[in-house]
Amino acid sequence: MSRPASGDEEILSRAREAITTAQTAEQLRQAQAVVLPLDYAMSLADTAQVIGVSPGWACQLRRRFMLGQVAGAVDAPKAGGRNRQNMTIDEEREFLEPFLASAAAGGILVVGEIKAALDKRLGRKVALASAYNLLHRHDWRKLAPDKRHPQSDPLTQEEWEKNSPKRSTISATNGLKAKKSS
Repeated sequence: MSRPASGDEEILSRAREAITTAQTAEQLRQAQAVVLPLDYAMSLADTAQVIGVSPGWACQLRRRFMLGQVAGAVDAPKAGGRNRQNMTIDEEREFLEPFLASAAAGGILVVGEIKAALDKRLGRKVALASAYNLLHRHDWRKLAPDKRHPQSDPLTQEEWEKNSPKRSTISATNGLKAKKSS
């Protein structure tokens, strides 16, 4: 036999009031998840079946109601978001402002420098991807490809072009003979 539902008279009266003032089906289900076991001695499984949710969800609804978290409330915390953010969006914008201003004036935006400044600002090392994600959040895009590879050596390339063997070209007279039309 399962244990009886917990809850005092204050919670029960709040739940009854919530049933009459519920604005959404989720709020009604939440209040019913509290009232049905206390008023009618229903088990959690029976309560879940009556309100049309799983027993686990009925338990969550009861627990959240008792903690004061009303289902579907406007100020209720939403899942996701920037829970582990290093800086707010405004702080990030302020941090990136000098880098983006110099890039807009024709300078080059070097992500390594941004990462080093980010490490210093946060007081710890962060991944290079953090700097790229930061730039991505603020709509930075690489506008043009590099003109040359950063590790290229123009002198070596020129030397190779001078000393490389020339390809022989096949002219029309030396190569394939044209068919005579008769």
